[in-house]
Amino acid sequence: MSLHIRPATRADAALILRFITELAIYEKAEHEVKTDVAGIESSLFAEGSTAHALICEHEGQPIGYAVYFFNYSTWLGKHGLYLEDLYVSPQSRGAGAGKALLRHLAQIAVSKGCGRFEWSVLDWNTPAIEFYESFGARPQDEWTTYRLTGQALQDFAQG
Repeated sequence: MSLHIRPATRADAALILRFITELAIYEKAEHEVKTDVAGIESSLFAEGSTAHALICEHEGQPIGYAVYFFNYSTWLGKHGLYLEDLYVSPQSRGAGAGKALLRHLAQIAVSKGCGRFEWSVLDWNTPAIEFYESFGARPQDEWTTYRLTGQALQDFAQG
C-alpha cells in the first residue's frame, strides 16, 4: 500500500470532524463530540494554535488522521510530543497506515529533540494495546489521569 502523510490544512476540517466522529463511535463515546467544522477550524487551524494534525492518504484518498501537540517534561528538561488522536478507517486497517502515522510522529519528535512520545489508550481496546506493544511502547500504569470539564471546571475556576 502506497501511503502519503501530509500536514492537515483548514480545508481538511470537515474530514477531520468525520474522522473524530468515527473514532468516537468506535470508542463508544459519540455523544461526547461537541465540536463542529467551525470549531475544528478555529481551534486546530487558528493562528498560534498549539495543536497540529496529519492526514494519511492512500492513492490520494484520506484514510486516517492524527492530532498531536507538544508538552513539556520538567524532569527531562525537554519537550514531548503527545498524540491526542490516531484513527484509520476500518476498511484501511491492517495495511500499515497506523504504524506509518506513528512513525511519522516519532520522526517529528526526534527532529524536535523531544524526550517523550506519549498517548493514551482505553483499557478495553486490546487490538490497539497489542499494536502499540508490538513496536516497543509500554503502558505507564503508575499514573492516573484526572480531568476537570464542564460545570466542574467552571465552578473551580470561579473559586
